[in-house]
Amino acid sequence: MRLYCKSLTAAAMLALLAAAPAMAADLTIGTKSEPSSLDPQFHVLSPNMQVALSIFDALTIQDAQGKVGPKLAESWQLASPTEWVFKLRQGVSFSDGTPLTADDVVFTFDRVAKVPNSPTAFTLFTRKIAKVEASDPSTVRITTTEPYPLLLVDVANLPIMSKAAASGAAPEGKTTTELNRGEGLIGSGPFKFVSWQKGGDLVLERNDRYWGPRPDWDRVVMRPMTNPAARAAALLAGDIDLMEDLPTASVEEFRANPAVSVVAAPPARILYIALDQDRDASPGIGGTDGRNPLKDRRVREALSLAVDRRGIVSRIMSGAAEPAGSLGTPTMFGTSPEHAQAPAADPARAKALLAEAGWPDGFTITLGSPSGRYVNDIRVSQTVAAMWSRIGVRTEVEASAPPVFFKNRDARTYSAYLGSWGNNTAEIGTTLTAQLATFDRERGQGAANGGRYANPELDALLAQASGTLDDAARQSLLEKADDLAMDDYAVVPLHFEIPSWGLRKGIAFEARADQFTLPQGATLAK
Repeated sequence: MRLYCKSLTAAAMLALLAAAPAMAADLTIGTKSEPSSLDPQFHVLSPNMQVALSIFDALTIQDAQGKVGPKLAESWQLASPTEWVFKLRQGVSFSDGTPLTADDVVFTFDRVAKVPNSPTAFTLFTRKIAKVEASDPSTVRITTTEPYPLLLVDVANLPIMSKAAASGAAPEGKTTTELNRGEGLIGSGPFKFVSWQKGGDLVLERNDRYWGPRPDWDRVVMRPMTNPAARAAALLAGDIDLMEDLPTASVEEFRANPAVSVVAAPPARILYIALDQDRDASPGIGGTDGRNPLKDRRVREALSLAVDRRGIVSRIMSGAAEPAGSLGTPTMFGTSPEHAQAPAADPARAKALLAEAGWPDGFTITLGSPSGRYVNDIRVSQTVAAMWSRIGVRTEVEASAPPVFFKNRDARTYSAYLGSWGNNTAEIGTTLTAQLATFDRERGQGAANGGRYANPELDALLAQASGTLDDAARQSLLEKADDLAMDDYAVVPLHFEIPSWGLRKGIAFEARADQFTLPQGATLAK
């Protein structure tokens, strides 16, 4: 935190202090990666969404624990099993002074499906919405294709854009390229956009027209620093005020340092290995005569059994993670009790399964990995590669900076890659739908299904669960879906990160289970 004032005489200083209740304050955040875009509807990616939720507001909001509450919609009611009526908060304006109306909400929802080339499309959150209408300037009616128990959660991920500012000649209005330049990037949130240099600082300033609590910060700088040790050094040197993801080996050292503090949130983000189960000839596999062994369930089971998850958690993550047996945490609604605990490693059984599947001598594979996107991501990937190599699947890690990694992932250049998903909803259905439902861009399912796993039985269970309002019945359906996917080794779950943030003395921060670093969640310590 840096406080600014010019040199003044004592009398002038006293007069200034009497006139102004507080001095201007800046907040500099060391982030582990930069956004891929400022378009709030281009890419479902945490660095993008935390920026969007600083500039924009959604109809609803999820708090630090994931509980849903009102935001731009001050109230709502279910008019019928498929009709929701939202009443908008009065007196809200965008940062340019334009009043927020129901037309802005309609424009926002209409735009989602029109955004081209989205790597992970926001249709994930609108797939069951049939129609969004403005009944009057302060009332929005959302009609769904069927009963939709997660609507309030899903709309929390859709920041409301200004129709006046974001309209344009393209079908989607302002294009992603234009929004990345800041054109039309007008929201009703606590901060407003100032500048962004790709690979450099993203600068925001306080939105003085914000309807909600006034942020403590006049100016916020989000500075991408992919190396966690460099972030930690910058925090200790006073170059930044808040950092994402402390190096796991440094957490205890930071806790003992009176100049800094550490906050943590419950584990929610899953780290997993995605496997190409779609193509007959997969680009990163060798020694198989052009065949893809990952299409065989026995091979996928072998790769899973080769991984010592508890060893990764203790030795690589220094205990700052929990081993995973599913994509959902053990306490998440719909996670199967059978897979709530991580399986034990069994290399002997893994080798036998490879031989049974017709690969007694194994094969070669390249494992794609980001460098600096997730906690210890390269070390985790290298450890998995060593474990796979021990059973005969000789593995080379191809690590790259996050923007390059995501570009390669989306172009499907990897046969296997280290993936992650922030479980920021109350139940596992959204995660399974995004990660493992059959990829269908038009229907908004399988948006993050990079391995292109496809199972009609799983699709049917997820579809049925998403339209079931009865909690007990929906939980049963989701547990069956989780069982089916994990028994089929659709992916290889590794662990759930326990997220941590480092803070300079004098700053408090609300740690979030979804791992979003929201500048409005940072305050001057009282």
